[in-house]
Amino acid sequence: MEFQLWRNATVLVSIDNIKFLVDPMLGEKSSFGAFPYTEDPRANPLVDLPFSGKALRKQLQELDAVVVTHLHPDHWDAAAVQLLDKKLPIICPEIIAKTIVAYGFTKVIPVASSIHFKGIEIVLTEGKHGTGAIEEKMGVVNGFVCSSKNESIYFAGDTIWCDAVKSSIGTYQPRYVVVAGGAATFAIGEPVTMSVEHLNSLAATFPEITIIITHLEAVSPCTEDREFIRKEMAKNGLSDRCLIPKDGAHYSFH
Repeated sequence: MEFQLWRNATVLVSIDNIKFLVDPMLGEKSSFGAFPYTEDPRANPLVDLPFSGKALRKQLQELDAVVVTHLHPDHWDAAAVQLLDKKLPIICPEIIAKTIVAYGFTKVIPVASSIHFKGIEIVLTEGKHGTGAIEEKMGVVNGFVCSSKNESIYFAGDTIWCDAVKSSIGTYQPRYVVVAGGAATFAIGEPVTMSVEHLNSLAATFPEITIIITHLEAVSPCTEDREFIRKEMAKNGLSDRCLIPKDGAHYSFH
């Protein structure tokens, strides 16, 4: 399995040579403005993609499918709508399928529970994008477990540590778990993505998994950066089990 973080939650993953782009945020730096429910006026994204132009177009042309967990602009932006081939399969939760179809995509594959795509099983999972009032404003979010005969990776999506994540890992037993870190926090309530405390709980509950921490330093609500998380993971003896990729970083998992 090949894994490359592009930026934020945008990941290129190859499973049995089938290439999926997860949660494409493809716009230039500052392309979609400030987030609501925050006093931070900075335009997002805060950083550019690690490549653009011909290199980006080449990568997009080689995709087998796109996987979208939800429609917040840091996971599905106007540039993704513009740049992705409208005939490219888009795999997404059933709840957002009609919206993606309305953008002109002709091969939208809604997932109610699970599907098989070119030999890869893709299972829909649930999450909690915060608690209380901020969770209501964030709306429904999902994740996906992608598995072949020999490989399995769980994209938890924009969720805090919760029973749904615990249940998904216990049920599907993925070797790699990709989580949204950064403790993204708005003017209302508690973090809506995983904090270091959540990451510690995840690691303690499932000592057999490798955790890949994404969603860092690319959007303004995030309050914990890579260096802070790296130090905290080292303090708890988790450096070998927690990967904190830089934008553009590539990993081969065997």
